[in-house]
Amino acid sequence: MRVGVEVGGTFTDLVAISDGGVRVLKVPSTPHSPDEGAFNALVESDLPLDQIEDLAHGSTVATNAVLERKGSRTAFVTTAGFRDILALQRHGRSRIYDLEYQKPIPVVDRASSFEVRERVLADGSVVESLDELAVERELIPQLHQGEYQAVAVCLINAYVNPVHEQALKRIIQRHLPHLYVALSSDITREFREFERASTTTLSAYVQPVIDRYLQRFSERLKESGFRGRFSVMQSNGGRLPGEAMRDSAVTALLSGPAAGVMGAARQAARSGYRNIITLDIGGTSTDVCVVNDGQPQLTNEFLIDGLPVRIPVIDINTVGAGGGSIIWVDDGGMLRVGPQSAGADPGPVCYNRGGIQPTITDAHLVRGTIYPEAFLGGRMAISEAAARKALEPIAQHFGMSLEEAADSAVQVANANIVRAIQLISTERGYDPRDYVLVPYGGAGPLHAASVARDLGITTVVVPPNSGVISAYGLLASDFVQFESLTRRICVEETAPAIVRSVYHEMRERALSRAQNMGLSDNLQFSFVAEMRFVGQAFEVSVELDEEELSTLTPARLRELFGAAHQRVYFFGAALDKAVEIVSFRMGLTSPLKEMPVLRESAEFHVPEREIEMFDARVRRRGRLMSRSALVQGARISGPALLLDPTSTLLVPSGWTAERDGNDNVILQWRGDNA
Repeated sequence: MRVGVEVGGTFTDLVAISDGGVRVLKVPSTPHSPDEGAFNALVESDLPLDQIEDLAHGSTVATNAVLERKGSRTAFVTTAGFRDILALQRHGRSRIYDLEYQKPIPVVDRASSFEVRERVLADGSVVESLDELAVERELIPQLHQGEYQAVAVCLINAYVNPVHEQALKRIIQRHLPHLYVALSSDITREFREFERASTTTLSAYVQPVIDRYLQRFSERLKESGFRGRFSVMQSNGGRLPGEAMRDSAVTALLSGPAAGVMGAARQAARSGYRNIITLDIGGTSTDVCVVNDGQPQLTNEFLIDGLPVRIPVIDINTVGAGGGSIIWVDDGGMLRVGPQSAGADPGPVCYNRGGIQPTITDAHLVRGTIYPEAFLGGRMAISEAAARKALEPIAQHFGMSLEEAADSAVQVANANIVRAIQLISTERGYDPRDYVLVPYGGAGPLHAASVARDLGITTVVVPPNSGVISAYGLLASDFVQFESLTRRICVEETAPAIVRSVYHEMRERALSRAQNMGLSDNLQFSFVAEMRFVGQAFEVSVELDEEELSTLTPARLRELFGAAHQRVYFFGAALDKAVEIVSFRMGLTSPLKEMPVLRESAEFHVPEREIEMFDARVRRRGRLMSRSALVQGARISGPALLLDPTSTLLVPSGWTAERDGNDNVILQWRGDNA
């Protein structure tokens, strides 16, 4: 038996797969104690824990620790003269016309930032050795008096020569063994000091929180008889054994959205769709991602609460347009949706848990595109009357009917989602019309067809049990780990030999880490060079094939760079421009021996009947039925609502729906007159 448990902002999802059978469950999350929500899902599922062989877990604990500033008390240690690097940050402004703009507040203040005497140059040479006596005499007492739980160490140029960071860690652990120490040379061996310092500090900030969370969860599992393999999802689309997360907590940031992308990619690929755009609409936000040839696009950096994290992550764009996103009117009298959310507590007004502001879920209920009697498989009662009452002020403000106001709010949310997809597709050199849209999450299938139509996408692939695809993605993800290394190399005659040397160096380290984690079967490697024209500020990722490395030439390096540069900037490699490699990324994958198969929930059933819905400014009559009642190969035309225990699929007018042999429902645009 394989079980995936994913803790989201509103619901905690569970998927259990055993001998071809599939069991799914959604329970409300418990923001005050996420591990309770995760364990509650296991308890309510009535699964025998002693029979679970593989338990994969994803959680928002690390993310929430940063967003809510509830991480550990952390100190920052750097080279003398660089104490203010976390506060100075970059000179760029994300909102250039905001007169009240303030830089993001770091998780470590200046009073908790300390300096040590040492200096390493950019070539790795030591010009001033670490003053170890001063560390013991001055720094250690300050760390002790500050009652810190973690220390982030980021010395200048340690990415090229970490000897002083390693010595500093030994001294701290000798005197203060209870402190967790994060070294920048272990977290991200790349240049750009602020990004490296920010990443290291955030890693130290969340590590004790993750350690305590996983320890509590693991102990409860063992007490209940669990003896299987326990793993945790990362933001790069791969899992790590639970024990390995003790030094990799920063990779758990945004792990939930990454799991959803992997689950959608795996399930869509079973039906032959490998170029997809994922659309994950949950209770709080919408996450979108481009997947090429079955592989999600990676980026080397992302922002959390405005602070940069420099690690490989799945390139996901997030907007505040979820089922719990609040509908409101701004100071200019315009209708707005999000980014504020009602979340899990109190939730949408229709939940009857104290919410008073209308949300997208309330709007769908008023439009007739959510069937209240079957919400969460009929296990959760919601009130249409409460939703209608909450939307009355919005409708009165615009002189609309309640249905028109609800429909307008949904269209605004769709417009926000379309723009989010354009940012990670059109603006990255990908034409959305060359992809299929794969929606999931509780509200993804409700919005998918309308969003696809606005983007010119004519095919939508809706996975079975789409409301819990993130939990399925935990089980469908391989074990993955990445390492990055800055090594600036000008692309000339000696470059290929240096590239091969770096590859073998990084490969040996990756193999050693895999063995320490108990991963040794059928290991696969990926190797990427970050390249740019000399003088450029940013790099493009160039994949280097392992088989091609032995015959690699400077001309081939320039050719590969030119193709990548052309795709991103519509400008290739000019012959008279010098090109350089800035850094490398090595990925190690231990693939699953057998991919778990996700199937439709046949036990869920609602009587088929005719219904009325308000969609795209028109009142329409359609049909309501269970997804499982859609016979494989049979095609129905919209408008229709197809229900499963985890979500509702809206088939609008002009679209057809057909269930294929892998239980994916394929929506096709047939035209307004279809």
